[in-house]
Amino acid sequence: MLHRLSTAFIRTLREDPADAEVASHKLLVRACYVRRAAPGIYTWLPLGLRTLRKIEAIVREEMDAIGGQEVHFPGLLPAEPYQASGRWEDYGPTLFTLKDRKGGDYLLAPTHEEMFTLAVKDMYSSYKDLPAIVYQIQTKYRDEARPRAGIIRGREFVMKDSYSFDIDDQALEASYRKHRDAYERLFTRLGLDYVIVNAMAGAMGGSHSEEFLHPSPIGEDTFVRSEGGYAANAEAVTTVVPEPVDASGVGPARVVDTPDTPTIETLVALCNEAYPREDGRAWTAADTLKNVVVVLTHPGGHRELLVVGVPGDREVDMKRLEAAVAPAEVEMATEEDFKGHPELVPGYIGPTAIGPNSPLRRVEVDEEGTERLTGSVRYLVDPRIVEGTSWVTGANADKKHVLDLVMGRDFAVDGTIEAAAIHEGDPAPDGSGPLSLARGIEVGHIFALGRKYSRALGLSVLDENGKARVVTMGSYGVGVSRVMAALAEANHDEHGLAWPIAVAPYHVQVLATGKDEEVFSTAEGIAAALDAQGVEVLYDDRRRVSAGVKFADSELLGLPYTLVVGRDLAKQGTVEIRDRRSGERRSVPAGEAAQEVAALVRAALAS
Repeated sequence: MLHRLSTAFIRTLREDPADAEVASHKLLVRACYVRRAAPGIYTWLPLGLRTLRKIEAIVREEMDAIGGQEVHFPGLLPAEPYQASGRWEDYGPTLFTLKDRKGGDYLLAPTHEEMFTLAVKDMYSSYKDLPAIVYQIQTKYRDEARPRAGIIRGREFVMKDSYSFDIDDQALEASYRKHRDAYERLFTRLGLDYVIVNAMAGAMGGSHSEEFLHPSPIGEDTFVRSEGGYAANAEAVTTVVPEPVDASGVGPARVVDTPDTPTIETLVALCNEAYPREDGRAWTAADTLKNVVVVLTHPGGHRELLVVGVPGDREVDMKRLEAAVAPAEVEMATEEDFKGHPELVPGYIGPTAIGPNSPLRRVEVDEEGTERLTGSVRYLVDPRIVEGTSWVTGANADKKHVLDLVMGRDFAVDGTIEAAAIHEGDPAPDGSGPLSLARGIEVGHIFALGRKYSRALGLSVLDENGKARVVTMGSYGVGVSRVMAALAEANHDEHGLAWPIAVAPYHVQVLATGKDEEVFSTAEGIAAALDAQGVEVLYDDRRRVSAGVKFADSELLGLPYTLVVGRDLAKQGTVEIRDRRSGERRSVPAGEAAQEVAALVRAALAS
């Protein structure tokens, strides 16, 4: 069927939407692919839906090729399975929850591990039924605190999630590899650059996970790579821990006056001026110990103050911190939080008044028998703060710091935490060289879940000896709608979108420019001929629209090829073929245009 722009549900915009910050958001709205319904929630319009469906089709083909079987679960789900797995609380405020008219608890699914597990439990009972791969392409819901960048980080989004079910860990490894290979094929088919990195499992759980990131300067994920092949999301990077230091030559800790030192830089400058080191080396930010106070909100609502210590030449990376304390949520402590802890002197917090060092610390046991530290604030430090290291840090008194405070001699800690920012040139954990940093958009994530969900929900089968075996699982996601945004980010210029042909809503846009009736009849004939050959055509047959507006709309929509029928038809009997991605233009006789364009489309689709 020939699609005509004069009757299409398409209205382009000349100005960027006010809330748009990144190119994909601006262009997908302006080109009438999506429209904002609410923060983080978008309506899919015909062009956007056609592109989304093409991405889904490629994902579906690759899943079917590894033996996946497609299902479709509801988006509205009962609470009980999520309560059984613990994720009703673990997801915290990210979970959309509601009650029905009878008071029953429900949720809008953020992901469907529990439902897949229960479905397999209902259907399978023997090791002979395994392995199994089941998948769906479904809308998910998460109450993101900061939805941004259009469909890159929304509260409603489309995801492919698949799950493998195996009898043992060796079989799980084979299923994991199948999915990993399938993801490499599908992202290659989509024409999307990607990097595979080690990642944190987070609320999903499991023993191992990897992310597929599309390198992009607007990506929310920071990842690292080394020339030796190491790659990881910054949240998953582990610090190379130095050896303990012999501190026998370090003199006793001493408290000194440090007025007017609101920053690490001013503190270092004062120390170098007023308290020079005995060894002649200058003090640096790396000699200081910065203590940052945050509040953790645990599942169930319990709030806990936590002090995180990092070398003063590094900041606390909130995403790394959030990953380290998940499923708790993190926020910076406020003035109100400090009121109950007079030992915490803002700007001058030191180890001697917190953690195991505090005389206020005691252990209490709640009604359920759980031990909880009270009286003092828990203190976790960067792994670089090893025994024997000496620090300049707060003295827990206004305008005072302490010099030569030695870890293990003068203070202890409750443990270590990976929360410090990664720096360019830091050593890779596997010894493969210095790390370089980049940003990326997460487009896929694969997890070796193990038995977390199957054990919680009672999924087991009888093995060859007739004994019950808990099934081991894998979980594998592709952010379908996010992939579309990533493709838009990677394929645009100052004029508009420039889709790869595999996902473009149409292959060709035919433009009739001018007022001559022969132009319109020729353009329609070429469009109809292309349509008859299976080429997807959008025919711009608008009669009261200038050529300039048609050209601008064509570039904005970003279809791979444009065929222009205009003034050259009468003069030379030719039409112009434009390649949106390469910018190449060439004229061909009007009678040969359909065959020429059809051949281009077939070649592009086959490549």
